[in-house]
Amino acid sequence: MDSKNKIASTLHEKAGISPPEILSTNVVAQIQQFRKKQPTSKELVEGILDKNITALSRAITLVESTNTNHLEKANEVINACLPHANKSVRIGITGVPGVGKSTFIEAFGKYLTGLGKKVAVLAVDPSSTISHGSILGDKTRMEELVKDKNAYIRPSASGETLGGVARKTRETITLCEAAGFDTIIIETVGVGQSETAVHSMVDFFLLLKISGAGDELQGIKRGIMEMADAIVINKADGDNIRKANLAKTEFNRALHLFPAKKSGWIPTTATCSAITHDGIPEVWETISKFLEQTKGNLYFFEKRKEQNQYWMLETINEQLKLHFFNHPEIQKLLDENKKAVQNDEISPFAAAQILLKTYFKK
Repeated sequence: MDSKNKIASTLHEKAGISPPEILSTNVVAQIQQFRKKQPTSKELVEGILDKNITALSRAITLVESTNTNHLEKANEVINACLPHANKSVRIGITGVPGVGKSTFIEAFGKYLTGLGKKVAVLAVDPSSTISHGSILGDKTRMEELVKDKNAYIRPSASGETLGGVARKTRETITLCEAAGFDTIIIETVGVGQSETAVHSMVDFFLLLKISGAGDELQGIKRGIMEMADAIVINKADGDNIRKANLAKTEFNRALHLFPAKKSGWIPTTATCSAITHDGIPEVWETISKFLEQTKGNLYFFEKRKEQNQYWMLETINEQLKLHFFNHPEIQKLLDENKKAVQNDEISPFAAAQILLKTYFKK
């Protein structure tokens, strides 16, 4: 075939167009080395305090690691960041799937960054244990917030127990605060015990709802209602405005039936639309009033101290459990005792005693 008739390749040089630079093997090696480089705990802390998002993300990954060899390094980073933390407001947001949490958080987060706040959005999602996913895995739902230089979105660690996910989220709060984020939003999937875990690590707990056909109070656990510092009825726009206002009245009546909070705060109800942004500024006003009141009566600071103690005890429980089930002798005996219990050859309590005695003999 004549060379003139040959089809030009995609790398064919054309007049007036400079050919692309070819990466030398040295440059490629440097990039690979950089990616493989494991920064020291000191380097991570320096990066976090310098508000370097890459350093923050790598430190969070270290905290989330299930590799026991990473635990000491993770603790070094957290302890070094601790004096630079505790300077934020921590807001928990819960609501059943479909209530519009992602849309609300994006609208609320954008409003806060517009006020000059630095916002970090974290998640506590125990369902990721099964799905190995995350309620924040689809960050595309927060298209605007994820592009905001004053916002940081971090999905929940997957493949963990609720205790593991919650503890690591609690430690992530410390890292985010040290990195300069002054508003931490923690989203929970809205089912199971995740609300209790989130409530024990935040200052303000917000329950997000949507209006229904008179069944607003059905299906809501009493405990979640009692934990809420505010109930916000989302999607109050268009034809839903009237229904949202009716739901607000119903929730307001219900809240008055609960015992007074130790904080002295009287929970509020409100409506908002994450689409039109109506009511979004009022949500922040409510939180600001709560902070003013609870800092004034010192409840805010006492609660933080109680939460620190709570997470110390929770971590002890979790680590003891982890150590127990990873013990070689326990691993040998566990399946055998499980089968014996299933076949009614031994009681669950007797089997547990056998395993515990084996563990404590080590």
